[in-house]
Amino acid sequence: MTAIGIEDAKVIIVGGSSGMGLALARRLLDEGASVMIAGRSRDRLAAAHLGGHPKLATYVVDISREEEVAALFRESGPVDHIVSTAADIKGAYQLLPSIELAAAQRVVESKFYGPLLLAKYGAARLPPSGSITFTSGVAAYRPAARGSVVAAVNAALEGLVRALAVELAPIRVNAISPGWVDTPIWSLVAGDAKQATLEAMAQRLPAGRVGHPEDIADAIRFLIGNGFTTGTILHVEGGHRLV
Repeated sequence: MTAIGIEDAKVIIVGGSSGMGLALARRLLDEGASVMIAGRSRDRLAAAHLGGHPKLATYVVDISREEEVAALFRESGPVDHIVSTAADIKGAYQLLPSIELAAAQRVVESKFYGPLLLAKYGAARLPPSGSITFTSGVAAYRPAARGSVVAAVNAALEGLVRALAVELAPIRVNAISPGWVDTPIWSLVAGDAKQATLEAMAQRLPAGRVGHPEDIADAIRFLIGNGFTTGTILHVEGGHRLV
């Protein structure tokens, strides 16, 4: 079976104003898709470097708020694919005695409840050939000290993906599981030590480097376009699970 074409398809990317989501938006626009990037920050959406592309639209939404997600899909009309790379992990990487519940709740809201709501309201807008792609992460498989909340939420999201793939069939539901990727989120995790931290990991990985946003965009593009892949977690992590 041939891959599903993306030209003239309509794709919503939540988290599309930076990092992996932005790289995917560029990729899909170059292929002729109509893309709506969505996120909480109007300023970040406006600052996304996509050159005022005629097939680009933006939408301000907090996916942890049900009424805002419902409004997003009322505004969008029919769509072909939904992608979320959104994550709010600010303050979440802490040792257990220092974890604040509010920080943990933000992770759950952005990486579990948000995807759940996107599926709840977005599925009715998708054709049978459509897809939903979420973003998990290697922390579910290689947890580390300070990362208990993120590891747990990634694992929960992957369970949700498998269940939704059954419930929403033939709509395809998958997740991408990135390893360490050089994106702005690392400034929150490691602060001034970002570059040294990433370089140390690069030396450990079988691939010999950390990921780039374009690596993840390529993998999500595969999940969007392969009509025989559903309920799958696609690992793009440079061999991190092996070391």
